[in-house]
Amino acid sequence: MSNTPAPASPMPKLTLGVGGILVAVGIIGYVVSMANDTQHFTALIPGALGVLLLISGFIALKNTKLGVHIGMVIALLGALSMGMPLSGLGELFAGEAERPAAVVSALVTAIVLVVYIVLGVRSFIAAKRWKDSGSA
Repeated sequence: MSNTPAPASPMPKLTLGVGGILVAVGIIGYVVSMANDTQHFTALIPGALGVLLLISGFIALKNTKLGVHIGMVIALLGALSMGMPLSGLGELFAGEAERPAAVVSALVTAIVLVVYIVLGVRSFIAAKRWKDSGSA
């Protein structure tokens, strides 16, 4: 068995970064909805997801495995929840969307979360490979 320490995971900092991006998306979406006199609190959903990811990122700084797993569950549920707002994507491209800012916000949120999920899964695979190679 090797005494080589595990390589530091980039996932805690990535989780914090993704959380910060989503908080910004939520705030921007809310400000845009206020500017259009159509104030919708649903514009803050990306921000709420971002706050939850920030919390899991801070947990991950202390306990990487737990924090990142929590973050991945939040990201998966958040990405799935963007399905309904993204149903207006066709209308957005046709220029007929009732709330184009909401569709763009949902699209940005979904893309950021899917990229985070892909990077998280790759990180899990790399950690598993490292663990398997160290115990041989």
